[in-house]
Order: sequence, then C-alpha cells, then structure tokens
Amino acid sequence: MTSSELWSREAADRYDAGETEMSSAAVLGPTIAFLAEVAGDGRALEFAIGTGRVGVPLRESGVPVAGIELSEHMAAVLRRKIDEDTLPVVIGDMATTVVPGEFALVYLVYNTLSNLLTQEEQVECFRNAARHLRPGGRFVIELGVPPLRFLPPGQVAVPFDVSERHLGFDTFDLVRQVLVSHHFTRDGDDGSYRRDRSQHRYAWPAELDLMARIAGLELERRVADWDGTPFTQDSGKHISVWRKPL
Repeated sequence: MTSSELWSREAADRYDAGETEMSSAAVLGPTIAFLAEVAGDGRALEFAIGTGRVGVPLRESGVPVAGIELSEHMAAVLRRKIDEDTLPVVIGDMATTVVPGEFALVYLVYNTLSNLLTQEEQVECFRNAARHLRPGGRFVIELGVPPLRFLPPGQVAVPFDVSERHLGFDTFDLVRQVLVSHHFTRDGDDGSYRRDRSQHRYAWPAELDLMARIAGLELERRVADWDGTPFTQDSGKHISVWRKPL
C-alpha cells in the first residue's frame, strides 16, 4: 500500500484551475521539448500522470504516451481531454504498478516523487522505472532541492508564496525528511479562505543517485530547469536524467 495521499474528487476538479501558470506555454514548451528529445522515436510512460498537464501535450506532439495514476478522480479529469486508446492510463501507485511493454522514457514531474513518504517506496519507484525501460532508456525526474538553507536555527517553517489570494508555507520534520505544505487560498470575494495541506518526503540529489544505482541506472545529466540551465548550489530544483545501460 502506498503512503501517497489521494486526491479527492473536489480537489481533482479544481486542480487545473489552480495550475494555470504551470500549464502555460512558457512552462510547458521547454518541458515538452526536453521530454520529446529524450523519448526520441520511442514510447513514454508518465508516473503520476494526474490530469494530463504534461502527458496530453506530449502525446499531441507525436510521442506515444501511457500513464500510471493513483487517483481515479484525477484520471477522470484527464479522460475528459483525451480518450483511452490515444493515451492509456492504469490506476495504481508508481512504485509497484506495471504497464505492458517497454519504454524509451519514464518520467516524473513537478515534485511528484516526494508524494512517496518513505525512502523504501522511493527506491521502489526507481526500480519500477528501470523495470519499464528498454536498454538505453531514460528515467527523468523534476524535483525541488530541499530549501533547508532558508531555515535559521530553531525555525521549522519557510514561506514559498505570499500573495493577495494565497499564502503558502512549508514546515519541516528534519528527522523523517518530511515537509508539510500548507495552503491558505482565498475562496471567492467574501473574505473566506480554503485551507489545504499535503505531506512530502524530500530527498537530496545525491540520495536520488544512490536510489538510481540500486535500481541499476546511471546518472547521465542534471540541469536546473527544462531549458538546460546548469545546476549549481543555488538552484531551487533539478531535472535529472538516469540511463539504463545497454
């Protein structure tokens, strides 16, 4: 049983409306170009495909795409956009669910690896990616770098968005390597707010490289964003590519 938290029907129905910036051409253009280049002439499998923010436009670009999604409600939103024959989705967790066939690319975007709340499950996710990859295939992850540099001694919370309609901050359990994202979102014009929270297990790039090695994958490259900006100690996230040896 996965430790990932499930999206409810209500949360799934409002997900796309809350992610308009992440669904913009400025964000998706470089993302799709990067993934399509890695996939080449092969098939792609998205772990935790959600409502298809990335999977649908990648399929429309010409790359055959399949998906795994834990939440039936998120998959139902995706199904309103594209049919099963064009983009098949298997309901299940990304650590153990198996999709038939081999893939040139398995990918996991937008910090979704952190939805698995234990190291053991994250290792199994890497193993599951390797299980689906053909020799020479690649596993791509987009993941934030833990913002622990912003924690003064004794502080356990870091704000990541303070705007008119939204307040977001993370609290950290440094022993378990778990952060909780807290969201207070203005709901309508009557002054009321909606409160949401979600748990995530953060991991450093070096820990991910060890997980990849356990799964038989080799680090090929790591960049700071989908445009290929070099990854440095100041980067807030990374795009990492591991390769299954020939």
